[in-house]
Amino acid sequence: MTDALKRLSDEGVAIWLDDLSRKRITSGNLAELIDQSHVVGVTTNPSIFQKAISSGDGYEQQLTDLATRKVTVDEAIRMITTADVRDAADILRPVFDATDGQDGRVSIEVDPRLAHHTAPTVAEAKQLAWLVDRPNTLIKIPATKAGLPAITEVIGKGISVNVTLIFSLERYREVMDAYLAGLEQAKAAGLDLSKIHSVASFFVSRVDSEIDKRLDALGTDEAKALKGKAALANARLAYQAYEEVFSSDRWAALDKGQANKQRPLWASTGVKDPAYKDTLYVDDLVAPGTVNTMPEATLEATADHGQIIGNTIAGTYEQARAELDAVEKLGISYDDVVGVLEDEGVEKFAVSWNDLLTSTEAELKRLAPSEG
Repeated sequence: MTDALKRLSDEGVAIWLDDLSRKRITSGNLAELIDQSHVVGVTTNPSIFQKAISSGDGYEQQLTDLATRKVTVDEAIRMITTADVRDAADILRPVFDATDGQDGRVSIEVDPRLAHHTAPTVAEAKQLAWLVDRPNTLIKIPATKAGLPAITEVIGKGISVNVTLIFSLERYREVMDAYLAGLEQAKAAGLDLSKIHSVASFFVSRVDSEIDKRLDALGTDEAKALKGKAALANARLAYQAYEEVFSSDRWAALDKGQANKQRPLWASTGVKDPAYKDTLYVDDLVAPGTVNTMPEATLEATADHGQIIGNTIAGTYEQARAELDAVEKLGISYDDVVGVLEDEGVEKFAVSWNDLLTSTEAELKRLAPSEG
């Protein structure tokens, strides 16, 4: 059942689960996935927490205690989410130790409402690192313009970061630059660079969703022939950028200090269009030094019928560039697409966070002890 997942892992792709809930922790399911499905990390986001906590499964006792203490809804959410991340980090600790800190990681996101504010993002990242208090935590910071200097500052303080919501190649290069600048600050401060890790979450399926919609609107045979190609092309060119940056002289100077490369992480790898094979963004994005964070359905599909045939990124750069150029020639602006996707990504997480606030507040009120 897990041969494809083992092959994927053997090719140098770290398999992370894009989901977390208290039930997954307490039932032993997370430990089982680590043991049987080669899962070596977990990512969370506001949408995942909103779904988990709104289900109510496993959270009632903590919510009752928080209601009795009369904490604010914001504090309640942070107590709940950091508890889940802390417990998941403990379950993954053996993986963390075995991989010298590279994997065995659990990510937790800064409040998405701070995405366009640098200083509050830095303050929240520091607070989250302190609250979770596990060395195998990654603090997720969005790759907005305001997020870039926050990434540098947080890395410079020795806090490991998962940079999220990356859609464009230009922004990805800015993210890598922000990471290197942070390492340079950490080095100047005398910090141990070998302890600082980062991944850059490059979103995949949403690129096809947006570009395919625009190709469908054109309706020509030429447009139809390009459907389902842009997301893979974009990600493959991102890997080319990664190879370039992490073979540069600037990187070499940091590498001497035992710094860790910022690995590309393929995010949003669940296929949205049923016309495409459900393992598309796994099978076709295999390359060493990458992470693929999968929703459980994609993980199961890959285990069942994934086709892992080796490196599927090497040698594709020329074709990938030609495919993106062909989309552009049809009048579909790449810059507009990635701009729309970033704005939508930030907005979706903010909406999920607000939904989480609303549902948690309702639960706190329901469970609050009667006065007297």
